[in-house]
Amino acid sequence: MTKGWGYRYMRKPQDQQLIGESPAFLEILEHVSRVAPLNRPVLVIGERGTGKELIAARIHFLSGRWDYPFIKMNCAALVESLLETELFGHEAGAFTGAAKRRFGRFELANQGSLFLDELSSTSSGVQEKILRVIEYGEFERVGGSETIRTNVRIIGATNEDLPALAEQGKFRADLLDRLAFDVITVPPVRERPDDIMKLAAHFAVKMTGELGMDTFNGFTGQARDTLLNYTWPGNVRELKNVVERAVYRCQNRDQPVSEIVFDPFESPWRPGTKPAVEKPVSPALPDQPYDLKQSMQDEEIRRIKNALEQCRFNQKKTAEFLGMTYHQLRGYLRKYDLTESEAQ
Repeated sequence: MTKGWGYRYMRKPQDQQLIGESPAFLEILEHVSRVAPLNRPVLVIGERGTGKELIAARIHFLSGRWDYPFIKMNCAALVESLLETELFGHEAGAFTGAAKRRFGRFELANQGSLFLDELSSTSSGVQEKILRVIEYGEFERVGGSETIRTNVRIIGATNEDLPALAEQGKFRADLLDRLAFDVITVPPVRERPDDIMKLAAHFAVKMTGELGMDTFNGFTGQARDTLLNYTWPGNVRELKNVVERAVYRCQNRDQPVSEIVFDPFESPWRPGTKPAVEKPVSPALPDQPYDLKQSMQDEEIRRIKNALEQCRFNQKKTAEFLGMTYHQLRGYLRKYDLTESEAQ
């Protein structure tokens, strides 16, 4: 049986860096070190972008199987029929277009580890076949009757609540019992605030090198605060994209990165986002005597502050937002003592 030498992935240490020093992250690494040497299935649970695949790779390369294949399969990427042939292989003539025998991932991962990402998306039929491999170490290729033996450690991953799916009948409870010898739940980035700037610096330095630049000059205080105060729904993957985008868009390569763009689709010309034209509603006028001059100044201050927030305190964009020149805006900021709101 083939050992699948052409399917070894992530063999270089630098390809599987897990960066962080927060207590929650270090606890996960310790958990991985304890479970890695055991020949038992493991589930890696976490939100999208938290690095579940890197955790799975670390489990494999810290185990006794490290010198054998580490095969990966995204179970959500294929329809059931194609997923079945990818996992278990097929015989020649098994279906239209199957001109020759093909080995599946379970066969290629023999003696090594098989990482099944998006495991919750598999059908009940595929789950039953996976369960048989775990229990008996055997399966048949699609369209074949020969029993194939394999010795594979399964590392599953999902961002779904598998126990809840099992209770709803959407995931086999018996397969969940076998897979959940141990469960590693990866914390989201928002629960690792101490790691955000470490990760950001790592991605920024790599992007700097990719752009042919000699030095990364860091982030401004405003940019740093922006990164730290964001909730990161896309976790490490989103953080990587945001930081790389910020480095590449930085106009002055000799200055720190100052502008952080979370949504690259944000644009006044974005299709489908033009607000409906509505008749403006005039604000109610006071029915008591008041200071007109002070009232007008208060309204100007309120609108300027709102525009600064909308434009992430970028004064040039704020001036455009308010339909004035940059120097006019600077005059208003000084007039109303709003210079503390200046962009870094």
